[in-house]
Formats: sequence, C-alpha cells, structure tokens
Amino acid sequence: MGDHRDTATATAGGSRRRRQPPPPGSGQGDGDDDPGGDFRCHKVQESLLSSASGYSNYRGILNWCVVMLVLSNARLFLENLIKYGILVDPIQVVSLFLKDPYSWPSLCLVLVANVFVVVALALERRLAAGSLSEGAGAALHALNLLAILCFPAGVVLAVTSVTPVGAIFALAIYTIVFLKLFSFKDVNKWCRERREVKPAPPDPGDGSDTGAEKANGDVGEKGVAYPANLTYRDLYYFLFAPTLCYELNFPRSPRIRKRFLLRRLFEMLFFTQLLVGLIQQWMVPTIQNSMKPFRDMDYSRIIERLLKLAVPNHFIWLIFFYWFFHSCLNVVAEVMRFGDREFYRDWWNSESVTYFWQNWNIPVHKWCLRHFYKPMLKWGASKWTAQVAVFLVSAFFHEYLVSVPLKMFRLWAFMGMAAQIPLAWFVSKFLRGNYGNAAVWISLIIGQPIAVLMYVHDYYVLNYEGSQ
Repeated sequence: MGDHRDTATATAGGSRRRRQPPPPGSGQGDGDDDPGGDFRCHKVQESLLSSASGYSNYRGILNWCVVMLVLSNARLFLENLIKYGILVDPIQVVSLFLKDPYSWPSLCLVLVANVFVVVALALERRLAAGSLSEGAGAALHALNLLAILCFPAGVVLAVTSVTPVGAIFALAIYTIVFLKLFSFKDVNKWCRERREVKPAPPDPGDGSDTGAEKANGDVGEKGVAYPANLTYRDLYYFLFAPTLCYELNFPRSPRIRKRFLLRRLFEMLFFTQLLVGLIQQWMVPTIQNSMKPFRDMDYSRIIERLLKLAVPNHFIWLIFFYWFFHSCLNVVAEVMRFGDREFYRDWWNSESVTYFWQNWNIPVHKWCLRHFYKPMLKWGASKWTAQVAVFLVSAFFHEYLVSVPLKMFRLWAFMGMAAQIPLAWFVSKFLRGNYGNAAVWISLIIGQPIAVLMYVHDYYVLNYEGSQ
C-alpha cells in the first residue's frame, strides 16, 4: 500500500512537473482548453496603417517626405540654373525702391506720417482735459484716420517717381499707423468712460499687471494711469512695438537677451538674401514665361504655368512668414523689451479656413477681434454678419495695398479674400479633420499664384504691351 501511495505521489508530482509553463521563446502557450493553444502565435489586431489601430508615430514617413521634397526641388533648381544661368542680382533690388538715387519719395511719404500721429495725440490731450467734446473729438479722429488712408494713396497715384515696391512699403506703413491710431483712440475713450464711472484712478503700483503671462520675464516696470499715458514717448513706443493693439502698460521683458537677438538678426539677413535670390532666380522667369499663354488664352498652358508657379510662390511665402513673424518681430520685440511674443499660432494644423485666419497673423487678429468684431456684436450684429464684415475689411486692405501701388484697379485681391467666406462655410460644413487641413493647404498653394498671375498679366498689358 505504501508503495502504491509513493508511486501515485511520484506520478502526480511528475505530472505537475510536466505541466510547468514552457520557457520563454518556446512558442508554446498555456491554453489547456484550446487543443492548439500551446502553438498559438496570432491574436486579433488591426493593421498598423488602419485608423482603428491607434498608431500615430509617422516620423519616418515625415522624414521621407522632407527628403523627397528636397530632392525634387533640387532638380527644379538645377534645371533652372541650366536654362537661365545665374539671375540673382542684389543691386537690382535697389531699383525696385528708387528710380532716381537723388529722389526718395517713398521715404519722404513715410516721414510725413508723423503729422497724423501728432494730430491724434493732440486730440487725445484735448479730450482728456475736457476742452473738446466727445462728439467733436470722434469726428476729428475720423477725419484724421481717413486722411491717413487717402493722403498716401493720392501721392502714389499722382507722383510718377514712386516705384510700385516703394509704394507698397509706404502704404503698408500708413496702414499700420491707421490700425494703431484707431486702437489708441478706442483705448483712451474706454479709459475716459471708466474714469467717469470710477473717479479715483488706480494706484500705478498696486500690482495690477502681475496677471500678465510670463513669456520672457515678469512685468518689470511700474504702470501708468490715464491720462499720464498721453506722452510722445508712450505713443511712439506703441508705434514701434510689434503689436496693433494699444495698452497703457505693456508686458515688458526684464532684459535684452543678446544671443537670442543675434540669432534673429542673422536669420533676418540670411532669409532676406534667400528671398531675393529665389524671387529673381525662380519666380520672375516663371512669371515672364506665363505671359504668352495668357495672351493666347491657351488654358492648358495657363494651368501648367499656374502649377509651376505654385511651388516657388508657396515656398517663398513660407520663408516670408518665418522671416517676418518670427525673425523680424522678435528682433523688434527684443530691442524694445516687449514681452508678448505670440505673433502666430499653429495655423499649419488648421482644419478650417476660419482657424487659419485666426492664427497665422495674431497682431491683426487681435485688432480685428478687439476693435471690430466685438463692437459689432455689442451693436447687435450676429456672429455671421460680424465675421463676414471682418473678411470684407481685410479684403479692402489687401486690395488697397496692391491696386494703389500698381496704379490699376482689378479687384483680384478683394475677390480672393471675399472668396474665403464661401470657402470657409464649405470647409466647415463638409470637411473635417485631415480633409479640412488639406483644403486649407490647397487654397494657400493654388490661390496665391492665381492672384499673382492675374495682377502681373494686367500690369504687363497696361504698361508694356501697348508700347511694343
């Protein structure tokens, strides 16, 4: 009996030993219920590229796209050099701003803008002192702002020595001054309204600015209260600051970061040369070769020219965005210790046209939101009406900055901006996610070359074709 129990125990122990899990890598499973469980190597799972898999690490594919983009553009650049030779001439850029080296009409026009600035400050001082009524002040401000837009346009149209590029530069400065003085007028008006409600001015050192975000340091200076802000120093700081929205106390950086400033300066110089070289070497020949298909109305060739122009035009636009919104504005902000450096947001992830226009140019977006969109809502307008009005105002300024310097009125820029309204509705209504983002990119890549070709063609016909 004892032998039988020992044998049974040994047998059971041997059985238990035989049922121990197999070593790792043996390919055997532990499913006793499944006859083939010991040899199972499959499980329920999705393919990696299926949306249900949840996989999102496409860094290698992104690198591949960058490599393919570099190789394809390198081929185009080599083809351009073989066909046209080296066309880059930095000295030629000077002739775009000046016809006569002894005549500087665009620069003189920019200097005259100080007259309108002084008028705006004088009006605000009179309003703050109570020697001018609100109604009269509003009317005089309106006349001053209207003159800021009409005076330079009249000079550009009347003076023949003003070049188109010089005129664009001067009108852009006047447009910025217009937007800044509009904000200056509004904010001071709000301060007067608040002063009437609360006669006691706030203590400048009460720490009311401590809520500002710490982007590049704390607010390092004591604030000023209305009307102590109505000084030339305060106004001209605002005019040179990289913002369109006025405040009595801007957030300030504690110091100037010299290394950061030098990096941005180097980027400014490098990308300036790169932009000039790409425009002269790549865009100008493509535009010149596009005139014949336009004259012959060869639609297939026009489309081919349009697609050929789309690549360099979009590439130059992207470089310009980085050059201006990151390099230039950060240089100005660093020198002036201006703390708010949010000049753009992630517009490249835009899934709607509206999101793109709200995030690619933050200074203009803040101005439109603060001084145009929200006031319209307060006046009883609907959100849709206010959005359409913002697009139309933007369309006006786009046309103003193109048609007046070229001295021709074709409304291509206005219609291009106005077309964003139905496009925004269509994309938000029918496209979502990646499809919406693709639609935004297509509108940027294709829309701009269409406007460029239309204006260049009309300018060429108006100024050169008749004389040949």
